[in-house]
Amino acid sequence: MATLLHRLGLASVRHRLLVTIAWLVALVAVGVGAGTLSGATANTFSIPGQESTTALSLMEERFGDTSSGATVQVVFQAPDGQKITDPVNAAQVTELVGTLGKLPGVAGASNPLDPQAPTVSQDQVAAYSSVTYPVQPSEVTEEQREAILDLVEQAGSGALTVEARGEALSNPADIGGASEILGVVVALIVLALTYGSLVAAGMNLLTAIVGVGIGAAGIVTLTGFMDLQSTTPILAVMLGLAVGIDYALFIVTRFRHELRRGLSVEAAAAMSVGTAGAAVVTAGLTVVIALAGLSVVGIPFLSEMGIAAAATIVIAVLVAITLVPAILGWIGARALPRKQRQAEPGSVDPDVLPDGRGFIKGWARMVTEQRWLSLIVAVALLGVIAIPFFSMKTTLAQRAAEGSTQAYAQEIMDARFGPGVSSPLLILVDGPNSAAHATEVQKQVAGLPDVAMALPATPNPDGSAALITIIPASGPEDEKTVDLVHAIRDQTADADGAEVYVTGSTAISIDVSQKLNDALPVYLALVVGLAFVLLVLVFRSLMVPVVGVLGFLLTIGAAFGATVAVFQWGWAADAVNAGSTGPILSLAPIIIVGILFGLAMDYQVFLVSRMHEAHAHGAGPKEAIVTGFRQAAPVVIAAATIMFAVFAAFVPEGNDTIKPIAFALAVGIAFDAFIVRMIAVPAALALLGRAAWWLPSWLRWLPELDVEGAALERKPPVIDPEPTRDTLPTSA
Repeated sequence: MATLLHRLGLASVRHRLLVTIAWLVALVAVGVGAGTLSGATANTFSIPGQESTTALSLMEERFGDTSSGATVQVVFQAPDGQKITDPVNAAQVTELVGTLGKLPGVAGASNPLDPQAPTVSQDQVAAYSSVTYPVQPSEVTEEQREAILDLVEQAGSGALTVEARGEALSNPADIGGASEILGVVVALIVLALTYGSLVAAGMNLLTAIVGVGIGAAGIVTLTGFMDLQSTTPILAVMLGLAVGIDYALFIVTRFRHELRRGLSVEAAAAMSVGTAGAAVVTAGLTVVIALAGLSVVGIPFLSEMGIAAAATIVIAVLVAITLVPAILGWIGARALPRKQRQAEPGSVDPDVLPDGRGFIKGWARMVTEQRWLSLIVAVALLGVIAIPFFSMKTTLAQRAAEGSTQAYAQEIMDARFGPGVSSPLLILVDGPNSAAHATEVQKQVAGLPDVAMALPATPNPDGSAALITIIPASGPEDEKTVDLVHAIRDQTADADGAEVYVTGSTAISIDVSQKLNDALPVYLALVVGLAFVLLVLVFRSLMVPVVGVLGFLLTIGAAFGATVAVFQWGWAADAVNAGSTGPILSLAPIIIVGILFGLAMDYQVFLVSRMHEAHAHGAGPKEAIVTGFRQAAPVVIAAATIMFAVFAAFVPEGNDTIKPIAFALAVGIAFDAFIVRMIAVPAALALLGRAAWWLPSWLRWLPELDVEGAALERKPPVIDPEPTRDTLPTSA
């Protein structure tokens, strides 16, 4: 692989104009596609084959398409001591409802005081109007959202309390906002400090932006042909930007190393792709396998998210091994700081980096000499941070940010109408004699615990099905509601060919959350097994993979623990602008495991491969750790800092769905790079000594993966000079 990549790097730098134009054309093409072919994204989650999803399909067949567009509930509450039905308050409500119906994009607004269909609380203190849009929530424009929010704020300044809630008001996952800009700025600063050259820093960042632009625009284009979750493009941007910068960083760092050795620009670019590029391909393949592996859990929307993110990683790898060397051919020696640029070729020791290398070497010696203490402190610290993980709860329900109009509206609804009114359960009785059986089911369910109201069954026109609405006494995230769903399913039986199903948004959330929770241990076992096999092949050792896998488990535990403490318990929630606290989004844990696994293995490969190389060249166990650490740690630290900055930037200003995922990835990267890889791994390898590199004789048939291009370094390829006009043969 190293030889093939060396040839690819050489071809890219020699044909740099063609390579650069090709990537720019690709960027423009997918950009045009995104602007002309993109469609709406989905905000709902469902899994084919689940009872709740099957029931929705049957409801559409029996009752027609019952789904409507986006909705907003505008909630009215009378002043203390008054009723919403008092003449003055009723007149204001009626006037506001009329204004709501005329807002941009609104299809209609119900009058809560309509005698035919009143929506007034039992104590007549509150009421709500249902405002509908003829489009899906993701298609409601920002101007339309602002129009209804402005009206609610203006109306609430009087005697009446007016608040609003609903899916149409949820903030969309937009691309190209403040989060991306903040991450890019921090990345540029870190790169400039790392390289000592603004030219190299700018080039690194530019190539990453090209890659993530192509990936994100491609995904947006696909929304015109298939239903993708609204979080898929932003997740791909977040991950693609982080790894794109990091992969380019590894190759540019090696390019600078080869220039300091005295190689020409062409030879240095080719060697950097053949050596660091091999590690990039290996690392990228690991992330791709982990993300594509989300397909094995059998959840379609999760498979789509994983494959879309994996495609972005593939593009980032291709950019790193083709566009990066092409651009390096353009900038040449300007990738080095000015002082090193002016030095004689080969006169600068390639292993002498800027200030900080002495500290890195001293740190490595301290960790290896105080290995027991270092390992115990690292494990204990991450273990304590992981404690909240064991109380993690998950849900698909979207929570409103504390202090927002959505949160206040929900409080009024819960207090005046009951916490279950906003999320009713639907029982579908389908088949012959459905009406008679539905009546029996309604009576049976009405007597179950936690049922506030069981409305009479509503049959469809031909009598082939009936629908029962159940109002729980608890909210959608309450365990009592979960127990109620299971109780209905356990205690209501099919009869005379009529089948009973439980559905509704709350039931779907419970089913999807259960499926995701069941899939997480299976997926975790899959990625841990993959990590072990990969590391055995890379390092031809058993103990190094064991250390790497245990370190990954520590990283996952601590990342989940910190996320639960902030987003579920509310610790320091204001500091990160968490918005709302409560159960973690159901799909977050499995996505976090997949991404963190790939990135953790990146750092393990880049760091330990240098130690393995030093040991293979004859260094003692402890000296090999120090030497490899001294060479690889600065680049890993810079890469982790950049990745942390990119992920962390999505927390304070990001979409509510993305925030906990971005937070977990940011702290996970910090824990893995700065505690696991900088302390725990070198300490554990120092404790193992020579046993760290032991491979049983019965496994020595395994192929050797040259992820650092050692073969190229032992026998560098002879590079023929690039043909020029003077050297071209002439015809006789």
